[in-house]
Parts: sequence; C-alpha cells; structure tokens
Amino acid sequence: MLEITVGHGTEDYWTIQEALDAVPYECEARIVVSEGVYREKLFCDKRSLELVGKGKVTVVWDDAARTIMPDGIKRGTFRTYTAFFSGHELRLENMVFRNEAGRGSEAGQALALYLDVDRASLVDVELFGHQDTLFLAPLPEKEREVRGFYGPRFKSPRKLNTVHMKGGRIWGGVDFIFGGADALFEDVEIISNEPGYVSAPSGKKEDIGFIFSSCRFLSEDLEEGSVYLMRPWRPEGKAAFRKCTYDSHINAAGFSPWHGLEGEAPLASFRVDDDRFGVEYMSDGIDADVKALLGRFDA
Repeated sequence: MLEITVGHGTEDYWTIQEALDAVPYECEARIVVSEGVYREKLFCDKRSLELVGKGKVTVVWDDAARTIMPDGIKRGTFRTYTAFFSGHELRLENMVFRNEAGRGSEAGQALALYLDVDRASLVDVELFGHQDTLFLAPLPEKEREVRGFYGPRFKSPRKLNTVHMKGGRIWGGVDFIFGGADALFEDVEIISNEPGYVSAPSGKKEDIGFIFSSCRFLSEDLEEGSVYLMRPWRPEGKAAFRKCTYDSHINAAGFSPWHGLEGEAPLASFRVDDDRFGVEYMSDGIDADVKALLGRFDA
C-alpha cells in the first residue's frame, strides 16, 4: 500500500488535493493528514483509498447552488461539494468536511460531502452544512428540473452504493442526508441547525435505503416539532430508525411527503421503533437489513 503524508511541515505534500493527485487510480493508498484547517475543494476518483486525520483535520469550502457561474448558469446542487469521492473502496477517518455557504434559504443547496463509491466507510467523521450536507449517490434515474443533476456523475450509469458511517456528527437543516445509496448510520449525532427534514432517500423498492441505528437527533435550539425525520426524494425512498433518541424538535409525525407530490407518499417506507411516531416497526426486518448491508464490506 502506498503511504503518503500531508501537512504544513515536513510531510510529503502541502495540500490534500496534491496528495490525491499523486495516487495512481489502481493503487491502494493511505493518506495521513496532519492537524490543521485545509481550505480546499477536493475531487478524488481512486479505486481504493484511506484518508485519515491525525488530530483535528478540517477541510472547508463554501460553494453554493445559487451562485452564477461564468457561463451564466447557476452552479446547481451537485457542483457545490467541498469533497467528492468516487471509486471502489473508501475509508474516511477522523476528518471534518464543512460547507460554509450559509443557510439554505440564502445560499441554496451546498454539499459538504458527495460520495459515489461502491463501498464507503466513515469513522468519526464530522460533516457540516445546512441544505443537502451529505449526498450518497446514485442519483435518481430522471431529474425534475432541466440541468438539475449537472455535476461530476450526472451522465453516469446508476449503480447501487453502500455506506457505513460509525460515530461522528452531521449538521444540517433541509434534506441534509439524501440520495439513493444503501446506508447505515451507527451511533451518529445528527444535529439540525434549522427547521426542515433530516433525510431524503431516493432508492428503489428493492433497496435497503437508509438505516439510523443508535443515533442521537439533536438541535440548535429549534422549536418543538419543526423537523421531520424523513421525506422521500423519490416515491420508493426508504428510511428506518432503531434505538435512536430524539429531542423535541423532531415532529411527532416523523414522516412528511415531498411537497407537491403527496400522492407518491404511500410508496415510501418509514419505519421506527419508537411508539411516539405511531408507525409499524418490524425489528427482525431491520436487523436482517443491517446484517446484509455490513456483509457487503466482507465480500
């Protein structure tokens, strides 16, 4: 395995992007980043990569969807990422990714992290944003707005990806965990910083969708009931919640249809093991989904 260091001292490279660029696509690589704040917009397409922070490592950028580009067109959601990763295997550990574009009502969508990786593991990673903090590809098959998916992979074939996030924190306000991947969030602090919706899954009926296990849903002094756990970005989106704790900002309904597409809501799957939400929960089914998802990392 190729070993590379990044930092502002005697390390191999000064910036993280320089280190990523130095890795051949087919080469397995481990990049260790020394403590510090790195103001960079990262793009990485590598087959097998580990990116590990040594101390507190923060990557920060501030692109926003509503920004007008030189060609006169808005940047759009999927070009706003602070960090983009694609490939076969990825492990991120002890890293912080921030998009500081601002609140969604002003900046629009602003991704901190865009993952399009077959199998991605995130350990003690922190993600900060407001609207659309974390995108887990694939994209839906069709966009609802012209150029709505314009970005790094908008023309690529859709493939199912798998994500496991253990520990860490995610901040956001509107649809701040979204996409079509199968994903397990385990022991993650999920912090709402404005009223809205936590998750917006867009997977298919046969997929697992998003599973939140032993997560803590917190807020930054938001009003009671001002946040929903899920609204489906596409009709068959799925999200399940087990052994989680919820502050009072989480609306007792838990689920909300996508505005203007209420008729699609019955196709979605929303499961939770807390009777405050009044929906059916089948723990055996969720346990089997967790086992199946984690089993993909052993394949």
